[in-house]
Amino acid sequence: MALRKYDIKSYRGFGAMTILCLVVLYAPLIVVTIYSFNASKSITVWEGLSLRWYVDVFSGPESAKFKLAAWNSFVIAIIASTIATAIATLAATAIVRGGKFRLRTASIGLISLPLMVPEIVTAVATLIFFNYIGFDRGLLTIVLAHIAFCIPFAYLPIAARMQGIEDSYEQAAMDLYATKRQVFTRILLPLMAPGIVSGYLLSFIVSLDDFIITNFVKGAGVETLPTAIFGAVKQGIKPNIMAISTMLLAVSIIMVTISYIVSKSDNTK
Repeated sequence: MALRKYDIKSYRGFGAMTILCLVVLYAPLIVVTIYSFNASKSITVWEGLSLRWYVDVFSGPESAKFKLAAWNSFVIAIIASTIATAIATLAATAIVRGGKFRLRTASIGLISLPLMVPEIVTAVATLIFFNYIGFDRGLLTIVLAHIAFCIPFAYLPIAARMQGIEDSYEQAAMDLYATKRQVFTRILLPLMAPGIVSGYLLSFIVSLDDFIITNFVKGAGVETLPTAIFGAVKQGIKPNIMAISTMLLAVSIIMVTISYIVSKSDNTK
């Protein structure tokens, strides 16, 4: 008997629930984006469109602080996502192409663990670990913490991509006397490229936007863009904070869109 297909959109209340979820998720982001173009110093009074707060971010009295925080964020994100993607690529190769081995299931669970553990728990555990080994907190501790946290985010699209690649390509190359290294570098790695790019971009965004772990493991005087925004908000919400948040949101959207386009364009081939 053929299974009957159900159209979830036909259920009563589906449309209303969808609209409610979209409003809850995106209405605050839309409000912040709109008021970042407000000419008024007040965050509640609208006085017309203006780019004054975006100019203030780059040339205002707090511009030096935010520029340094943004530099730190991008440097940390680039280093952490690069190393995390490399580790995730090797892990995916071992788990997906390594056949059955004793700790395979445990390895998958270990890599996926940061996704299931609450981030606050990971942050506290990382802080305790650094304090226990006497490691001075600073940019290096942030990078190390981000590498560990970003690995599963890079691993998922890479492993998914590798699972979709038939091993017949590798077998054909080995039949033509290619070494294992040549099979990996010339056959498997190019086919994995879309998944690697997607994993890199995803881990980059996770590192760039992270606040909880960064706030726990950063040293005194070290700020990233999310922690700098949080520190500024504690003194009161200013329009320039909305402008910074909008630009950070735009970067995230662009990176996620690129990752989606890369994965979709490859799947259509």
